[in-house]
Amino acid sequence: MIEHYRLQQIAYKGERAASRRLAATQGLSDEQALRRTLELKAGLAGLAALVESRTAEQQAQASRSAARDALREQARLRQARRHEGKASTWRAWFDGSARPNPGRCGIGARLEGPEGSVEISQPAGYGNSSEAEYRALIALLEAAVARGVSSLTVYGDSQVVIGDAAGPDAEAAPALQAYRDTARALMARIDGLTLRWIPRHKNTQADALSQRAFDDSPTLDIDAAEHP
Repeated sequence: MIEHYRLQQIAYKGERAASRRLAATQGLSDEQALRRTLELKAGLAGLAALVESRTAEQQAQASRSAARDALREQARLRQARRHEGKASTWRAWFDGSARPNPGRCGIGARLEGPEGSVEISQPAGYGNSSEAEYRALIALLEAAVARGVSSLTVYGDSQVVIGDAAGPDAEAAPALQAYRDTARALMARIDGLTLRWIPRHKNTQADALSQRAFDDSPTLDIDAAEHP
């Protein structure tokens, strides 16, 4: 005979409530009432088959819950590692301008990390605004590669360039192919690189550097943090 505790384990909430009502109205013990309730539920298949089926369901649910818990723990550990590794994470911003469009190009970028920061502000030939943006991204990536940077997040306000550089080959813009190829080759040399679009009002430093390029001679400014 199947033990009472096993019946309690596999019974649904509604079945347990029904058995309590049955016990109260029929003068049965809790065990008798629950057994009768589950036997009615099992029907011709029999109580043992119902217990076996419910047990299998519970085991499957337990496995799914364990898998979800493991995924949550992995996510928590990844988040913790990101926080712990914050000091070794690099961030960068880029922007490019054309006056008029197309016209003279100016590029600006800023690279920040635990070893200091670098600002780029320089003229970049003639072209349209998308070409200027790509030239700014490439100059930034070249600076990052030269410094052996890893775990780098790059921010830009050009949806065209961010989408083109990070998107699939099938959606690449033919007119920007040469820039894309150069940028992708540099990106492949940086471990943990992420490209993210931001609105223009959050990219003011890079924008100012790109505008300054129209007035200044080419510069590469290295913060004192790198040379104590």
